[in-house]
Amino acid sequence: MMIPKGLNFGDTIGVVAPAGPVSREKADCAKAVLEEMGFKVKMGKSCYLSYGGYLAGEDEIRAEDVNNMFKDKDVAAIICIRGGYGCTRMMELLDIELIKKNPKIFVGYSDVTALHLLFNQKADLATYHGPMVVSNMLDFNPFTKKSFFNVINEKDDIELKNPEDNEIKVMVEGFAKGRLVGGNLALIVATMGTPYEIDTKGKILFIEDINEKPYSIDRMLTQLVLSRKLEKCEGIILGDFADCKDDEGFTVFEVFENIIKPISKPTVYNFRSGHCEPMITIPLGRVCELDATNKKVIIKNY
Repeated sequence: MMIPKGLNFGDTIGVVAPAGPVSREKADCAKAVLEEMGFKVKMGKSCYLSYGGYLAGEDEIRAEDVNNMFKDKDVAAIICIRGGYGCTRMMELLDIELIKKNPKIFVGYSDVTALHLLFNQKADLATYHGPMVVSNMLDFNPFTKKSFFNVINEKDDIELKNPEDNEIKVMVEGFAKGRLVGGNLALIVATMGTPYEIDTKGKILFIEDINEKPYSIDRMLTQLVLSRKLEKCEGIILGDFADCKDDEGFTVFEVFENIIKPISKPTVYNFRSGHCEPMITIPLGRVCELDATNKKVIIKNY
């Protein structure tokens, strides 16, 4: 697994919109906030486009932006402007060989999970499930900002910790080790049956989601059970499940207890990463030691 070089102030950040659109005003604010942090910025064409009302330009344009940012020798890191929907539409338009030859920091979450799976599994590139420019950086939470810069620049072992007032909790005790994979549950399930579906064998699986009813979480987890994806993984990290609730039936936690707990894999929950603030940046593709008993998540330097 290729671990990209860190990011220094003065480096160039490429901003892309591989999924949903933003207004020109927000795109300009995104560029300005990164420049105020001390970076040079290159904005992809997709950051200023809208197609069909829910895509940041046509698939070819969004894919071209990503390919060009990897190709550009001046760009040290690529950060997605926001999530939404659209990454799966352009996966086959991305140049995997080009990306392999030009490994660099790639950051995003939510719909961007599809690209994490692609880059981790097809390009052998470690990526970062972390803050996006418009979604998180225009009003950068101090914990989120510190976690982001610490994680993308740390090449030694690093412990991923919750904010002090939020304890990681144990669902199933035990110790597990494997490469960390995953992201948004809905996107993981959306890639099932495709060449890009998640490989969980021997891995630590991280999942999170937002605005899904408990029955929907149940359905998606059941698909992972029936496809043996949960059986094959070594351990599970349950991130934030923002607004995943209703007034009737099971809670999301009860769904986890019904479906995940019986699998008897080391499992922690209330891990503060996903559609939440503050949020932990996670290096996907790197080796993770999950000590569920002692509530520790350690990322190794390989």
